[in-house]
Amino acid sequence: MESENDMKTELKHMPSIDLASTSGITSTDVVNNDIGTTQRGLKARHGQMIALGGCVGTGLFISTGATLALGGPAFILIAFILMSILVYFIVTAIVEVSAYLPIKAASMSYYATRNVSKSMGFALGWLYVYSLGILVPYEITAGALVIDYWENPVHVGVWITIFVVVIIALNLCPVKYYGESEFWFASIKVFTLIGLLLLTFILFWGGGPDQDGILGFHYWKDPGATGTWLVDGASGTFVAFVGTVVLSAFPFTFAPELLIFTSGEMQNPRKNLPKNANRFIIRLIVFYVGAVFAMGIICPHTEDALVSGDASAKSSAFVVGINHARIKGLGSVVNAAILTSAWSAGNAYLYMSSRALYSLALSGQAPKIFQKCTKDGVPYFAVMGCSIFAALAYLNVGQNSSVVFRCACRAQGKPEMPYHSWTQPYAAWIAMVFFVILTLVNGFNVFFPGQFSASDFLTAYVGIPAFFAIYFGHKLWKGRSDPWYLSADAIDIQEGLEELPDEEEPVGSGEKQNWRKWAKKFT
Repeated sequence: MESENDMKTELKHMPSIDLASTSGITSTDVVNNDIGTTQRGLKARHGQMIALGGCVGTGLFISTGATLALGGPAFILIAFILMSILVYFIVTAIVEVSAYLPIKAASMSYYATRNVSKSMGFALGWLYVYSLGILVPYEITAGALVIDYWENPVHVGVWITIFVVVIIALNLCPVKYYGESEFWFASIKVFTLIGLLLLTFILFWGGGPDQDGILGFHYWKDPGATGTWLVDGASGTFVAFVGTVVLSAFPFTFAPELLIFTSGEMQNPRKNLPKNANRFIIRLIVFYVGAVFAMGIICPHTEDALVSGDASAKSSAFVVGINHARIKGLGSVVNAAILTSAWSAGNAYLYMSSRALYSLALSGQAPKIFQKCTKDGVPYFAVMGCSIFAALAYLNVGQNSSVVFRCACRAQGKPEMPYHSWTQPYAAWIAMVFFVILTLVNGFNVFFPGQFSASDFLTAYVGIPAFFAIYFGHKLWKGRSDPWYLSADAIDIQEGLEELPDEEEPVGSGEKQNWRKWAKKFT
């Protein structure tokens, strides 16, 4: 394996590339700007726990109840296994790129700008700002509704205000405090899920109060393992499966991207980011697949509480299953954990949205004011700008690219990579094709007779024309002289490497590893 000095010497003698004519972002812009910069305040334990539990919110704990009701325990299990495989493909692809160059402005739009085109980065970045920002009020509202599980005289608007203030305050603190809060939030989620899995195991073997024998796979047999939707017969079963796959995507939303956004403020990222990526598979298998498997065991998919339309914690399949088992008091404990998960997810979404806006500003694709950071490294104008989305939560008061990067490495002489997955580059293509198809069928149910709704149609498909409008708008406005995409030998794979902290150690992944070294990835 080459030494670090050898690698740096090789990089120095590689052909220089004019970043101004490619990405428009230089290391000077990112690291040495005169208005402050973010700081690497996230410790290794912060990143590891964020990888395990970050962004796990009400999507997993609550919305999966409706997914279970739609497809039944078999379909939701298959859908989550499929989605976990594809999300892991995405994680391995994007971490390869980010671990190689974990700059302080790390974001998906930054790497798209640098490796594809300015217009792609611009469109992707602003959609990330919007998509992540809009999920903040979603989680805030969900958290406020969870509180309605308990009888309380306090108006929902008061709870929303408390959530908003705390989430914004945490994001305005130095990133080490965000990391610490997420560490404990994620720990609660991890221990809650482990506890629910143990509870399911006990109930499976008949250990619950008043149980008459082993529960086993009783609910897989009665009312059944699968359901139908919209139409009857085999066609209805197929439609239910497709609908289940579509709905199952939501709990995974932006989970891989959180690894990228935190890498810019992570200590020793080239060493810790690959570790976090390897531990991500534990999250997928144990906490996602394991969770829905447990739901299907303890909760019948025909339970009215799952489909009543009540978007509170009462719709959680776990809570319904606990009530079925007649375990007193445990439902409140689970709902308290769900409450913290909503708080945590909202916190994470605001963090990612603000960093997406900060990254856009550094690349000249957003107003420069969003570049400004406090002396502790907080992009406070970006945080406040994205916090505006949180106000949308009050509307509820009145109602109850890795492949491109690889080509560049081959064309310019493959550098030593700190992280490499055996699944790539083929997994990236598989994931891209699948999620393009999923995007197109996202709202397929509105095309069935009697099912069309303008709001549902717009919710499902507005992102597609919005992305192309932003992309082509930027192309006509700013990028007419730029290429549609950068050729492999024009992509810069050097700029910014010299700014990596001195303590970074090259973590070679090209060396062959025996099974013991492979096993250590997950420990």
